[in-house]
Amino acid sequence: MPMKQLSGLDASFLYLETPEMPMHVGAMYLLELPPGHRGRYVQDLRRHYAARMAATPALRRRLWWMPLNLANPAWVDAEPDLAWHIVEHRLPGRPRKGALAQDARALLEDKISALHPQLLDRSKPLWRIHVIEGLPRSAHGLRQVGVYSQVHHAAVDGQAAVALANVLFDLTPEPREIAPRPSTRRKTFQIGMAEMLRGALSNEVSQVVRMARELPATLGTVARTARGSFSLKALLGKGNVTLAPATPMNVTVGSARAFASASVPLGELKALAKAHGATLNDMVLMLCAGALRSYLQQRQQLPRKSLVAAVPISLRQTGDTRPDNQASISLISLGTHLADPARRLAHIRAASGAMKTAMGAMKSILPTDFPSIGVPWLMEAAASLYGRARVADRLPQVANVVISNVPGPQVPIYLAGARVRVNCPTSIVVHGLALNITVQSFDAHMDFGLMADAAALPDVKSLAAALDAAFAELQTLPAPVAAVPAPARKGGVSRTRLSSRVSTTGPRARNR
Repeated sequence: MPMKQLSGLDASFLYLETPEMPMHVGAMYLLELPPGHRGRYVQDLRRHYAARMAATPALRRRLWWMPLNLANPAWVDAEPDLAWHIVEHRLPGRPRKGALAQDARALLEDKISALHPQLLDRSKPLWRIHVIEGLPRSAHGLRQVGVYSQVHHAAVDGQAAVALANVLFDLTPEPREIAPRPSTRRKTFQIGMAEMLRGALSNEVSQVVRMARELPATLGTVARTARGSFSLKALLGKGNVTLAPATPMNVTVGSARAFASASVPLGELKALAKAHGATLNDMVLMLCAGALRSYLQQRQQLPRKSLVAAVPISLRQTGDTRPDNQASISLISLGTHLADPARRLAHIRAASGAMKTAMGAMKSILPTDFPSIGVPWLMEAAASLYGRARVADRLPQVANVVISNVPGPQVPIYLAGARVRVNCPTSIVVHGLALNITVQSFDAHMDFGLMADAAALPDVKSLAAALDAAFAELQTLPAPVAAVPAPARKGGVSRTRLSSRVSTTGPRARNR
C-alpha cells in the first residue's frame, strides 16, 4: 500500500500550531441522561466508541513524521487507548439546590474555556473527548452531563466532522448496530526510512506534474474571474475587496480562551429567510453582524467602516466522505456601518451574492495540496515569528472575524443512550482573528459557538447575549412586498397588486 502523506492543506494546520494557536476543532454537547441512569457516563461512552471504532478510520490513525521534518508527515494505523482518549472531569462541589437548568450551559462554557487551550498529543491519534460531571439537573429533572470533543483540524474539516458524527450518534436512545466493515488493505503501523524518502519524492514529483498540467486552465479561470470581480465591484460599490478596519478582535492572541454559546429557533430563522428572499446563511451573517455592531457600539469601538467576515467555503464534492480538509476562505462585508437593519440585510445579500459569483468558477482550481519539501520548516518558522513579533498588532487585516456555518442534523440525536440537548461547535482563533463564530443547525435550533482570545474579548458572553437581541431585531423587520400578477380582467387586460411574500413564522419555510 502506498504511503499516505497529509495534503498540503491538512499539514498546514500542524505547522501553524503553537501554544497560542491550538488547531483543534470540536463541539460542546449538553446531554440529558435517561431516567434511572446509574453509574458513570464516561464508561458508557468508552463502550460506545469501542463498538463504533471499526467504522471511524479518522480516529484510528496517528502521525508518522518524515526524517528531519523534511516534508509532510504520513498517516499510520494506531489502536486508541480509550481510557486516555475519553476522560472524565468533575466540577468542584455539588450542584447547588435550586440551580436552574440554564446554569449548566454557563458552567459547561467555563470548563471548555479552560480545556480548549490544551494541545493534543501528537504521538497519539489526534482526538480527545472530555466528559464533564457535576452539572445541575435539566428542566425535566434528569441528570445532565457535558461532553467536549477535540479533533485536530489536520484530521478533519467541518463537513468531515459531520460525517464522523453521523457514525457516532444515533436517532434513538437505543444505539443501533453498526455492521463491521473489515478493511482489505494491509495495516501500516510504521514506515521505514527508504519507504518514507521514496514516497515523499514520488509525491513531490506527482504534485509538480499535476500543477504544470493544470496551469493553463488555472490561469484562464483566474483571468475570467478577475474580470468578473472587477465588474461586480463596480456594480456593488466597495463590495468585499477591502482591508478590514481595526477592532479589538484583530490582535495577537495569547494562550487563554473564552467560550460562549447561543441558540435561536431554527424554524423561525428559516421562515424569516424565506420572507426576506434570503438564504439561511445570509440570516446567520445578519445575526452575527447585528450582534457585533451592538457589542462594539456599546463599548464605543464600532468602526465607521464595515466589518469583514472570513467565511470558509467547502470544496468537497457531493458524496465525498474522505476525512481530510477540502475548504477555502472567502470574504464577505457584514454591513455593520449601516444602522438600518433592512439596509444591512440588503448589503449582506449583495455581498454574499458577489462572493458566490466570484468563487463559483474559482472553487474548481483552489488547491488543497501542493509540493511540501522544505515547507514544514518555512511555515513553522513563519508562524512562530509572526506571533513573537506581534505582526497582527501592526498590520491591517483582511478580515475581522471568522464566521462558519456547518449543516447539522435537524432531528433529535443521542450519544451512548443520552439525549443531546445542545450542540455548539468550537473552533480556532489565530493571530489577527481573535474571534471565531461557528454555527450549526441542530434539531429545532441554530446553535452558535463563540471562541475568543480571553484577553481580546473577556466578555464574549455579552456578545453571545447580543445574538438574542439581534434575532429579536430581525423578527420585527418588516418583510418586503413583491409584485404578484393578478388574474386577468375582462378584455384580457391584467393588472398587478402588491402582497406580502410569506408569514415570517409560517411552517412551510424551506431549508437554505
